[in-house]
Amino acid sequence: MVDRETGVEVLVSPVTVPGPNGGAASGEAAGRRVPSAGVPEKPKRRSFTAAYKVRIVEEAEACTQPGEIGALLRREGLYSSHLVDWRREYRAGAAERLAQRHRGPKGQSLLLRQKEELEQQVARLQERLRQAELIIGVQKKVSELLGLPAMEETK
Repeated sequence: MVDRETGVEVLVSPVTVPGPNGGAASGEAAGRRVPSAGVPEKPKRRSFTAAYKVRIVEEAEACTQPGEIGALLRREGLYSSHLVDWRREYRAGAAERLAQRHRGPKGQSLLLRQKEELEQQVARLQERLRQAELIIGVQKKVSELLGLPAMEETK
């Protein structure tokens, strides 16, 4: 909601305003207006195209007067660290290095993923075999105690 008087966006908040004796002040309770800072809940990481990075690096290289690079960075809303990184990448091998780098863990190859899945499956099956052998051993002891005839083991 926008305040008509100031033109500032405001949120209606269920905040109570404490009165002089600690309770809610008379007539002022839920519904008090709180101005919104306009800040999103989670900021979005900026991403720049390779062409944009090349253009900025080349514009920065063309700057000859003191303060021109600072003006360029302010105009574009960039930090000097952006320019430092992009210059390094530009000199090291150019445009393909300036392309998007994907953040986060690198994807595993299909063979590595299959190998890990098979190793987990083998471990599960080995545990089940161990449990089955324990159960069979207990059954043999119970049959001996009860005097039941033992089953012949098949080979």
